[in-house]
Amino acid sequence: MAYVAVIVQSRLLSMDESLEEAAMDLGGHPLRVVFDITLPLIAPAMVAGWLLAFTLSLDDLVIASFVSGPGSSTLPMYIFSKVKLGVSPDINALATLIIAAVSLGVMIAWIAARRIRR
Repeated sequence: MAYVAVIVQSRLLSMDESLEEAAMDLGGHPLRVVFDITLPLIAPAMVAGWLLAFTLSLDDLVIASFVSGPGSSTLPMYIFSKVKLGVSPDINALATLIIAAVSLGVMIAWIAARRIRR
């Protein structure tokens, strides 16, 4: 959560407040301004924070084992318990799904950035 807060806070500090003020001057309701102006401007930072938090959560096996409650198992703990016995096809499938999801996200971001530049 701390990594996400730092990323989103840096985006909020670099955001031009006059855009929100202009929307309010033009008659925008404060909640509508948040959804139409603020969220689209900080959306890349939120996505980057989510990706960073997800990546770090896969790495923090020890913390996940202490934080998870009894009877619950997080994805890193599940992968670690399966890999201890040897890599099975379901772990290979899971790794393929993670790589495919990340690749799809990168491609969508690349296409969106290319369209914005045009």
